[in-house]
Amino acid sequence: MHARSSIPLWSLLLPIAALVWAALEMVGILHETAMLFVLPAVLLLGGSVFASVLHAEVLGARLGEPMGSIILACCVTLIEVALIISIMLSGIEGAEEVARDTVFAAVMIVLNGIIGLCLVRGGRIYHEQTFKLPAASAALAVLGTLSTLAFVLPNFAISGADRQYSWAQLLVISLCCLVLYGVFLFVQTVRHRNYFVDEPEAAATDASHGEDFFPEHPEKPSARMTAISAVMLPVSLLVVILLAEALSHPLDLAISSAGLPHALVGVVIAALVLLPEGISSVQAAARNRIQQSINLVLGSALASIGMSIPIVALVSIFIGQQITLGLEPEQMVMLLLTLFVSTLTLGTGRTTVLQGAVHLVIFVVFVLLALVP
Repeated sequence: MHARSSIPLWSLLLPIAALVWAALEMVGILHETAMLFVLPAVLLLGGSVFASVLHAEVLGARLGEPMGSIILACCVTLIEVALIISIMLSGIEGAEEVARDTVFAAVMIVLNGIIGLCLVRGGRIYHEQTFKLPAASAALAVLGTLSTLAFVLPNFAISGADRQYSWAQLLVISLCCLVLYGVFLFVQTVRHRNYFVDEPEAAATDASHGEDFFPEHPEKPSARMTAISAVMLPVSLLVVILLAEALSHPLDLAISSAGLPHALVGVVIAALVLLPEGISSVQAAARNRIQQSINLVLGSALASIGMSIPIVALVSIFIGQQITLGLEPEQMVMLLLTLFVSTLTLGTGRTTVLQGAVHLVIFVVFVLLALVP
């Protein structure tokens, strides 16, 4: 794999073009529901998400692992938070549930869809892959706690409305989630960093496995590349926020017209922001870097709950808008099944194609229930 000496031109042009397109809508030249605006906006939004993740990967490559995985996860989480808050403020139907639907969908997508593809891809090529068990065990322990506090406990708390925390409960739970996630980051980056670092001998790459969509940086990017990415990353994130806010009403209208559940809005958001990271994770598994894949997958799930839920909760307290966090019964079953199976499949330090198939089956059922509750 050859290191890039420059940043791809598309990652610079697409966010700038998207910014111009969003500005045309904001000044009234284009209308948010017109097909002339919507179709290019969808393409530019997707391109800007990919660009933001690529710039985050450049910064991560400069800092090294596990900081690279953390920066990528935080980048994706910031996009996710921005989309959630934009839709909450738009006032569309089901806005009070969009945070729950989006974060729950993100957890199901990464823990079942992405990890399933990683294990199947890696198992098909290498038959069996190994990773450091303490890393997965620590992440799953935190993930199970955060998931229960955020999504299960609200169904049994009686101070707030149905499936909602009271303001006091929401504040305390949000702070607990932030603190626990912060402790995990400290363990991952400082105290037990060695648990999460890829073994050098596991990084061998077979050229026959194909080229990456997001090429690796085996050598640290230059200072010029790093500076460009440091500028373009916030620009790309800003563009994603602006276009997502403009597209929230067309998306809601399209889902309503098709007679689909409003929870599908959250699934679409989660799938959009996780697509680039999913590609990176599967590519890492194909290069026999299953440790990096697991770091990305579990890190994304943790960041989605440990950062997205507290930030959205604090915003909802500030603006006085209630949010519904408690899952529906079938969603709780899927979450508990996912956590249980993840503990088994990632509890041995070895992965095979069978474990990946189990996760993919759970993911298919999740998609089915999202379309037909």
